Amino acid sequence: MAFDGLTIANLVKELNDTIVGGRLYKIAEPETDELLITVKSPKGQYRVVLSANASLPLAYMTDDNKPSPVTAPNFCMFLRKHINNGRIISVTQPDFERIIDIEIEHLDELGDLCKKHLITEFMGKHSNIILCDDNNTILDSIKHVSSQMSSVREVLPGRKYFIPNTSDKYNPMLLDYEVYSANLLTKPEALSKAICLTFTGISTCIAEEICFRAGIDSRKPANCLEKPEVVKLYDIFESIKKDIIEGNFYPNIVYDNDIPAEFAAIKLTMYDNLTELDNISEVIRNYYHQKEIHTRIRQKSTDIRKIVTTILERSYKKLDIQEKQLKDTEKKDKYRIYGELINTYGYNIEDGADKLTALNYYTNEEITIPLDNTLTPTENANKYFARYNKLKRTFEAGTRLIKEITEEIQYLESIENALDIATTEDDLNNIKDELSHTGYIKKSTKKGNSRPQNNKPLHFVSSDGFHIYVGKNNLQNDELTFKTATNSDWWFHAKKMPGSHVIVKCDGKELPDRTFEEAASLAAYYSKGRDQDKVEIDYVQKKEVKKPAGSKPGFVVYYTNYSMMASTDISWTTRNAEI
Repeated sequence: MAFDGLTIANLVKELNDTIVGGRLYKIAEPETDELLITVKSPKGQYRVVLSANASLPLAYMTDDNKPSPVTAPNFCMFLRKHINNGRIISVTQPDFERIIDIEIEHLDELGDLCKKHLITEFMGKHSNIILCDDNNTILDSIKHVSSQMSSVREVLPGRKYFIPNTSDKYNPMLLDYEVYSANLLTKPEALSKAICLTFTGISTCIAEEICFRAGIDSRKPANCLEKPEVVKLYDIFESIKKDIIEGNFYPNIVYDNDIPAEFAAIKLTMYDNLTELDNISEVIRNYYHQKEIHTRIRQKSTDIRKIVTTILERSYKKLDIQEKQLKDTEKKDKYRIYGELINTYGYNIEDGADKLTALNYYTNEEITIPLDNTLTPTENANKYFARYNKLKRTFEAGTRLIKEITEEIQYLESIENALDIATTEDDLNNIKDELSHTGYIKKSTKKGNSRPQNNKPLHFVSSDGFHIYVGKNNLQNDELTFKTATNSDWWFHAKKMPGSHVIVKCDGKELPDRTFEEAASLAAYYSKGRDQDKVEIDYVQKKEVKKPAGSKPGFVVYYTNYSMMASTDISWTTRNAEI
């Protein structure tokens, strides 16, 4: 519940500061569950998005327009008839719920002044946008909810509007010590969960932040708090309540490296890597836009992932079979020795003997060799030599196959890593082109389907001012290492795992230790080990890196290198323009 009561309180303040006093200039319904209202006021023109999407209900202010259907939907036409050109007189948040109530004053058909309420409820699959009159009678809604759909509340024209109380939670803005202690401190659940269960509009993130500010383990049962902890926790509640009442918000986003992880309307002091923005609408837009990009790229890469995963699974099975066959060849030398010893001591073998006991001159130990009593000593020796030669051929072929399969697995795992770090459709197109080039997918035969190769490596600048480049796929890795980098530049790569090639341009200067650490952290993060706290990184001057003839894209060898353990945290970075 990221879009919680505190976020809505901040948004309500923002709307009161901007659109209150303005007139509804335009109403559009770009999606079946979304409104885009345009308000003109003495302060300027503003657009507000109200979405009742079941999976992502939210509201925010925006400068962007959205295309609307040629024929306006029924609910949109109804709103235009009743409230278009109406004046917004207030924006409120009832009982700290996830609800925004926009009160609109307008003239009815008879010219009488009347009021309407455009109410947006942000409650998951129960989200809705409802128009009511001043007597709380529902006039219409973007989603009709009948008694067959909900036994709690009907949302139909003519029904009374009310906020269903199904969770028995308390409004934290009306909090006093008696209510707080009588309800929160009796729950046996973990403290953060108990806070969410007790008070309206508080998300898990905010509950964790409250516990952090109070210095209390959020996993501690609420009914096991000591007296000083109880008082400290209440003081934190009061300070947050005071900030909300006074409008002292701190809209911010927390990034997990480049991916937005949390956002809130109050400062999330439990994180170090937070970014403050100008207003809550900007936070909401940036957070969900970046989340959407990340999700969309993951979805678009599904087909490629499926191809790569299928081939990888087949390669793992082939490798397992070859390794078992290779293990069976371990006894080949035993058969060669049997043959040699039979040839050496065969003159002592009596006719019809089924074994030979002789001294193994390789180990100076006696050895017993089984014999076929129907064959001569020479024939027995040749039989063992034939077994040896067969296993030797199997060993040589198996060793070669294992090398080929292992290289293929390493290559496909590098493709998986490239898919994990892809952030744009151009990145995915580069990976498709690479797989076409290496024969794993068919090349497109459609005319005009060629894609411009203008996607470039990631570019960072270290704290000491050195330029660092990170390849996003194997073709870029080769380009970086063997065309962009000079012999004196430094090259970084995760040890014995798929990852990006990282190049630090030295320009003839000696690198400071901090730049080594930062470049290594990029190599760690853009590798298969990014989920670990630390990854071992090899680093060496580029002149030591070689590419074997005929090897797959991204594959290199080096025989002299340094190693270091590097953190996967790259929160120090500020990404620059690509080269």
